[in-house]
Amino acid sequence: MKAKNLLALLFAVPLSGAPRFAPVGAPEPKYSVATIPAALREGAHAVLRADDEVVTVKSAGRLVHTVHKVITVLDAGGDAFGRTTVGYDALNAIGYLRGAVYDADGRLLHQLRASEIRDQGVGDAGGSLMTDVRVRYADLRQPQVPYTVEFDYEVVSDNTLFYPTWQPQDEEGLAVQSATLRVSTPAALPLRYQERQWPAGAPLQHTRAGSQEQYAWALADRPALDEEDNAPPLADTTPGVALAPGAFEVQGHAGSASTWQSFGQWNYELNAGRAVLPPATIAKVAELIKDAPDPRTRVARLYNLLQGSTRYISVQLGLGGWQTFPASAVATSGYGDCKALSNYTMALLATAGVPAYVALIGAGSDHADLRPDFPSNQFNHAIVCVPLASAGRPDTLWLECTSQTTALGYMGSFTGNRHALLLTPKGGQVVATPRYRCADNRRERRIDLYLDAAGAATATARTLRTGQEQDTYAQLLHELGPTEQKQYVAEHLRLSTFTISRFGLAAAPGAGTPGVVETLGLALPGYAPPSGKRVFVSPNLLSRLPALPAQVGTRQTALWVPRASLQADTVQLHFPAGFQPETLPAPVQMATAYGNYSAQYQALPDGTVRYVRRLEMPRLHLPAASYAGYVDFRRKISAADRAQVVLLKTDV
Repeated sequence: MKAKNLLALLFAVPLSGAPRFAPVGAPEPKYSVATIPAALREGAHAVLRADDEVVTVKSAGRLVHTVHKVITVLDAGGDAFGRTTVGYDALNAIGYLRGAVYDADGRLLHQLRASEIRDQGVGDAGGSLMTDVRVRYADLRQPQVPYTVEFDYEVVSDNTLFYPTWQPQDEEGLAVQSATLRVSTPAALPLRYQERQWPAGAPLQHTRAGSQEQYAWALADRPALDEEDNAPPLADTTPGVALAPGAFEVQGHAGSASTWQSFGQWNYELNAGRAVLPPATIAKVAELIKDAPDPRTRVARLYNLLQGSTRYISVQLGLGGWQTFPASAVATSGYGDCKALSNYTMALLATAGVPAYVALIGAGSDHADLRPDFPSNQFNHAIVCVPLASAGRPDTLWLECTSQTTALGYMGSFTGNRHALLLTPKGGQVVATPRYRCADNRRERRIDLYLDAAGAATATARTLRTGQEQDTYAQLLHELGPTEQKQYVAEHLRLSTFTISRFGLAAAPGAGTPGVVETLGLALPGYAPPSGKRVFVSPNLLSRLPALPAQVGTRQTALWVPRASLQADTVQLHFPAGFQPETLPAPVQMATAYGNYSAQYQALPDGTVRYVRRLEMPRLHLPAASYAGYVDFRRKISAADRAQVVLLKTDV
């Protein structure tokens, strides 16, 4: 810089009289919002300015993960990015956690102090009683946007079963300016990785220096995304890299994750010899099954014993995250985590002469299915698989061992429709859990709707939900009282003005797919007010399916409907004296790749009108180009669901 320009800069004073240069000793501004390209600010709540992560594999039993992350929060919608949480436990130690926050011009506002970092234990909704998992939490959110936060931390892990997964753009409304991942590993411990949704033109850089191998990935200039309707999760649509070990070691227990067979073998051997029951429990089993005619009956009785005598806690103590309590400990204490309860169940069944296996699974209605082409730890739960045979054909039973209320053999939204890793003496084997189709996930409703001459209505409704359609309601039934149940149902009725005059929730009788029956009495003031001599009545009281918004721009993601369902509605319309149907809507029948829909109306001899509606929708995962057809299908359903019966007043 020329001297005269430097002097001009130093002595330039804005109209406000405040100097434009920083005080002596102040750090230079950085991360100014003005330097973010306009294309990245558009539609974004926050911009990831930098996400530089380094994974250093020290040995088969240790790795170090360092993170440097800078995020500019543009508006209140991105405020959650102003804080960070770093977990640790007996096998993972935090080396450091540092942070700073800057104003819109990039001037330092505040350095994170050690006293501002909160340290707390981690529990879960099921009542975690035995855990060493803790988190350190730092909050640098500011009252005025935009601002920029910078976080640095290091985690030293002695659990190399877990390698990090890197996916910088993991939130809606987050743009990415720059992100890098570097991995260094001994050549004797070659890295296993899987690039997911990786863009063309961003190749992996792989080099070798002496005994070390280096891997590097980089992403840049990725605009923010809005999650599209009926789209897969962002984890399935944005670029990422999953890492996994070949050889690993956890507290002296060495294994290999290079194949599912070897990974399952390690887990099986880790828990071998822990399925021995006390003599008193063995005697109890013998007494319980002495007159059981077949293996399925034995399984049912022992599952009832399990549910009535044990409870779930979470155990996450070092290797306890993977090595189970002995079955004898569960028999004595009556509690255990998913591994311990599954192991105990397997021991009960073995005593009864019924072979069974523990299976690892990724549980949760929003948990991604197993990626069978990338052997690695993708699990957070354990269940039991009982391979039976009926009439010479396989008849496998799956058991959820942590619940006192789940029906025998039912997996539901929690662990159904996905894959699990069966742990056998010969190693791991990938198998499928039950698939729940339309016929399993039913919602069958019968309504009697009574109109009066003034346009008010009352209704009685009985709704049977089965399979995944009943999962939420089964949870309500077993975990909440009648008042809370009624409140939940009231909040989810799509009615403008109503009063619930009667309410009940009960388990549906019968075997097979579990179900819940809901009974409702409704008062509906002003539901169908007269218009001259006519009354316009919408018979679809509770099952209207809303239309979807039209796609703006080009659809980017696949069409994704994760759950099959079958809805069957019958509504009987009862009219006051002096009214008769003048016009009934035309029947509707649609059979498409997206599902089947029908609606029919019939005037009955007793003076009532019957409305019958049926909607069958399979699980869908179709190309993005299919979305326009799905929107049209939903639009037609929505229009048909709003159709009205016209009544004519005849006594005038």
